[in-house]
Amino acid sequence: MKVSFSLAALLAASLSQAQYLISELSFGHAGRISPAESRGQIPNFAVQGNPNTPEILSNRIILTPLAPGNQRGAIWGQQPLLRTQWIADVDFRANGPDRGRGNLNIWLVRNGPATIGAGSIYTVGKFDGLALVIDTSGGSSGMVRGFLNDGNTDYSRQNNVDELSFGHCPYNYRNLGRPSQVKLRQTARSFRVELDGKLCFESDKISIPTGYQFGVTAATPDNPDSFEVFKMVVMADNSDTGAQNQNQNQNQNQNQNQARGQPAKANSNNNNNNRNDGEYADEDPDIFSTSKTQFMDLHNRLQNTNHQLSSLQRTSSRHQQQDEKRHEDLTSLIGQLRADMRKLDDITALNSRISELEKDIQGLRKELTRKLQSTERTFKTTLSDHHSTLSEVVMNKTPGHKFLIFSIIGTQCILVAAYVVYKRRRASMPKKYL
Repeated sequence: MKVSFSLAALLAASLSQAQYLISELSFGHAGRISPAESRGQIPNFAVQGNPNTPEILSNRIILTPLAPGNQRGAIWGQQPLLRTQWIADVDFRANGPDRGRGNLNIWLVRNGPATIGAGSIYTVGKFDGLALVIDTSGGSSGMVRGFLNDGNTDYSRQNNVDELSFGHCPYNYRNLGRPSQVKLRQTARSFRVELDGKLCFESDKISIPTGYQFGVTAATPDNPDSFEVFKMVVMADNSDTGAQNQNQNQNQNQNQNQARGQPAKANSNNNNNNRNDGEYADEDPDIFSTSKTQFMDLHNRLQNTNHQLSSLQRTSSRHQQQDEKRHEDLTSLIGQLRADMRKLDDITALNSRISELEKDIQGLRKELTRKLQSTERTFKTTLSDHHSTLSEVVMNKTPGHKFLIFSIIGTQCILVAAYVVYKRRRASMPKKYL
């Protein structure tokens, strides 16, 4: 009986360490945001927007588009979180121009759709719960801040909301070309926030109570960023008080079996030591003397098998999520590689054009050299001919000395003749006496 009780405790401990998906609080974990039968709706979630409603695609939700600006978008879970120990993963992507702005808010608050709506931490009034804000406030390249409120503080009346944060860390999230992962984890001892698998901040003084709703909102100014949400997955531990009913029922059944004289015996102590956690103990077939004991043993083994299958399914789901993330990363890398290849094609075309231009310049240089040489030869020939004929032309155009001599003599003769005529006329004039 002691061995059977130990095995039951070991099985319960193994199952308590496992995590399981809370499907009514999750979306995007199966590869599609909206199932085909939902016709553009997300089961257990509602979207809000102002002035436009967020666009729901097959693998993501566009809370705020690249254009126009001044948009508000939100998606809220319709079911409350009834677990005290949980993990929430949110994959998002932010793209925009160099000076794009905006903020993404992850909420876990009471009555979120009515209290928060499509608002942000800077416009909301009083709320009761947790807000995780991702933005570029203060001119930084990116910052993640955590805020808490018990419903008494009006955030819309605060001059500096950033001073109310209880934890923060820098995070460059814009234009990464891949989804960013935000992980919120609450255990029995602490609350922590991780970004892409790295710790952002942690506190052992915070514990979010049950009954709150998850939601994601985004808001943009005139120069907007585009915020896209790929998935939100919420998981809980079997050790949580809200998830122990099934394990308690199983333990009660095993205790009843023990009270009825049906202990679970192992083949040997070595087998107990080497057996993996959660593995059901082998039984001696002689103890199953009635059909009732056989049925109860079969029932217990089927329950154990069901738990193991559930654990395998959760493990497979996590691997599928990792494979999807790797696929998205590879797709993004291939896209970047294709863009780089197109740039190489442009460089090849530019090289060919430069080669053609070089050939044209060489041909123009040769033609210009030939023209200059021809002009030089023509100029030299013309100048030589001009020098040889210049003296002859000067001699031919210059008047001779004969003309000068004749001119002088003729001038003297004219003067002599004029003088003679003058004298004769003076002599022939009558004389006057006083």
